[in-house]
Amino acid sequence: MANRKGERRERELVNRLDEAGFAVMRAPASGSATERDLPDVLAGDGERFYAIEAKSSSGDPIYLDGSEVESLLYFSQNFGARARIGVRFDREDWYFFHPGDLYTTDGGNYRVKRETAIAEGVDFAELTGESSRTSLGEF
Repeated sequence: MANRKGERRERELVNRLDEAGFAVMRAPASGSATERDLPDVLAGDGERFYAIEAKSSSGDPIYLDGSEVESLLYFSQNFGARARIGVRFDREDWYFFHPGDLYTTDGGNYRVKRETAIAEGVDFAELTGESSRTSLGEF
């Protein structure tokens, strides 16, 4: 059942990116279904190009395998896209991170907590260029 929820979340992200004016596709053969290093979602609007690994959780921290992140970085570099980890917790919106901004565990994997996503993640509007983050120093 978790797999179906993950697929539903990926389709949700694809639809939102499409509505925001991006050319977008979901790579349903990503992950363990293929030997290729493919992201979950590819999106571009002529100015920004993203390769996104999408993860969702009901509330627990989200963990990513180190090799999964390495594959995303490899693909992104070769394709010419920005690598992003997209996370969505239940009752929250999508938040995005560059893999280098994620917490790395002692075992070489990656973790995103709900609180970190909300406080430090790039939200959907920022990702798509609909808004930009304003800091206190920019008033």
